[in-house]
Amino acid sequence: MTEYPLTEQDDYTPPEVWGWDKKSGGKFEDINRPVAGATHDEKLPVGEHPLQLYSLATPNGVKVTILLEELLDCGVDDAEYDAHLININDGEQFSSGFVAVNPNSKIPALMDHSTSPPTRVFESGAILLYLAQRFQKFLPVDPAERPECLSWLFWQVGSAPYLGGGFGHFYNYAPTKMEYPINRYAMEAKRQLDVLDRRLAENEYISGDDYTIADMAIWPWYGRMVQGKLYDAGEFLQVSTYKHLKRWADAIDERPAVQRGLMVNRAWGPPQRQLRERHDASDFELKTQDKIGGDDSVE
Repeated sequence: MTEYPLTEQDDYTPPEVWGWDKKSGGKFEDINRPVAGATHDEKLPVGEHPLQLYSLATPNGVKVTILLEELLDCGVDDAEYDAHLININDGEQFSSGFVAVNPNSKIPALMDHSTSPPTRVFESGAILLYLAQRFQKFLPVDPAERPECLSWLFWQVGSAPYLGGGFGHFYNYAPTKMEYPINRYAMEAKRQLDVLDRRLAENEYISGDDYTIADMAIWPWYGRMVQGKLYDAGEFLQVSTYKHLKRWADAIDERPAVQRGLMVNRAWGPPQRQLRERHDASDFELKTQDKIGGDDSVE
């Protein structure tokens, strides 16, 4: 077993009582804080459709826009939606309006105005399940098959924090590179990739023969990772070795609804791939950032 030497950064003795007396450093130091609740009063915009999504095109946000676009491709007209950009780098998730939808101040958050009173749903996995149940799509109805789908959905919910908040943070966002946490979370990230690769060696999709919300939850994290599009860590994690996972990731990447879902609430990257606000299907042709111009990217 390899022993990792301590560095000055690692040689840390915690105080008896932790205090928030300085910023944590790193990319998100201006928005990280140890308390919840709103920092300012601001109402959320409301569009014309019953479904109102407040989000950003992070992997968690993309899960929901992919499902909504897939539902529309299935002819589910009631899945039409308005998607409003929440710029988390500017702290917009701490507005009083957003906190009323999600007291945890994380994107994505959904309001369904087809009910009275309107129904709020937060946490990306809960939103996927809510929409799949409401529209009876992308969720197995067979009592023998549904538990498999839900098990993988909740596997993603429990596993991805190790990939994002663990590996992604220390490898890509932390102000200093530290050997121990990078090695710890790289090991776990590779273990999770191997779990998926073994599963997909025997199945076309995550929960079996059919494309479901389990695939939509897992792909933005692990599919993009195995394609080398997350944290610039493809070579470091040798993602090319996960051949079955790569086959699945590339197949999902080719779906038109997935490509549209990646664009919604995106505020960085090529302007033609940014649809910061989505209110109608025609917006993909008419209102991408290269067509309308505007402010710089959020990153």
